[in-house]
Amino acid sequence: MKTKKFAAFVCVLAAFASLCLGAAALTPAELLDAVLGGTESVAGRIFWFSRLPRTAGCLLAGAALSTAGCVIQNVLANPLASPNIIGVNAGAGLAVTICCALGALSGWTMAAAAFGGAFLAVLAVSAAARLVGASRTTVILAGVAVNAFLGAISDTVTNLVPDAAILSSDFRVGGFGAVTTARLVPAGVLILLALGAVLLLSNELELLSLGAETARSLGLNAERMRTVFLALAAVLCGAAVSFAGLLGFVGLIVPHAVRRFAGTECRRLLPLAALWGAAFVTVCDLIARLAFRPRELPVGILLSALGGPFFLYLLSKRRRGE
Repeated sequence: MKTKKFAAFVCVLAAFASLCLGAAALTPAELLDAVLGGTESVAGRIFWFSRLPRTAGCLLAGAALSTAGCVIQNVLANPLASPNIIGVNAGAGLAVTICCALGALSGWTMAAAAFGGAFLAVLAVSAAARLVGASRTTVILAGVAVNAFLGAISDTVTNLVPDAAILSSDFRVGGFGAVTTARLVPAGVLILLALGAVLLLSNELELLSLGAETARSLGLNAERMRTVFLALAAVLCGAAVSFAGLLGFVGLIVPHAVRRFAGTECRRLLPLAALWGAAFVTVCDLIARLAFRPRELPVGILLSALGGPFFLYLLSKRRRGE
C-alpha cells in the first residue's frame, strides 16, 4: 500500500509541475486564481485551454499505454512485447490517418476508429504468432511485419490525400501540444472504463499468464479471456493514440521498471504500472517542453530516444539468459 501511495504522490507532483511550468510559468497563487477565476485572465486561459488538457492527456496516455503493455506481455507470454513494437499503435495510427483523410475528426469517431485499428493489429500479431508456434521471437518478428505493413498503408494514404498528411504529421511523431478537451474527453472516458475493467479482471489475467492449459485446468475460459484482454488493451492503446499520437516504448519501459520492485503479481503490478506510467509520460513531456525553451520538442522523440536503447538492453539480457 505504501508503494501505491508513493506512486500516487509522484503522479500528483508531476501533474502539479506540468500545470505550473511551460513557456509561460504560473506560480501556485496564479494557478489557484486561474482555477477559481475561469477564463477571464491570461493565466486562466493558459490553464483551461492549454495546461489542463495537456496534463490530463499525459496522465491518461501514460496510464493507458503502460497498462496495455502489461496486459499484452502477459497475454502473449512475451516480456518484450509492447504496443508500439508489435504493431498495436500502428494499427490505431492507420485508423486515425484514414479518419483525417475522410475528414472525420470528431473525438468519438477518432477514438472508436483507433480502437478498431489497434484491435485488428493485435489480433493479427496474436494469430500469426500462434500459427507458427508463438515463440517469443516469433511474436516480435510478427509485430515488426505488421508495423511495416500498416506503416506502408499509412504512407500511401498520406501521399494520396495531402490534407491527411498535414493533419497527421504531428500525430505520427507523438505529443501533447495540440491536445484539446473535445478530443480528450471521449478517449478519456474509454481509457478510464478500460482501466477499471482490467483492474477488476486482474485475477483472470494472472491465471491466463500461467498458460492456456493451466488456466483451463483452473476453470478459466482461456480463449474467451484472451480475446477480452486483447480488446481491452486495444481500447487503451487506441484511445491514447487518438489524441497523443504514436508514442513509443511507454508500454515497454514502465512495466519492466515496475516489475523490478513490485514483482509480477497482476493485482499489484497493474495499478502501479498505471500510476508510474502516468507520472513517467508527464515528466517526459515536461522535460521535452522545457529543455529547448522557447522551442518545444515533441515528447515522442524523447520517448523513442529512451526506448530504443532500453529495448536493445532487454534483448542483450535475454541473449545472456539473465
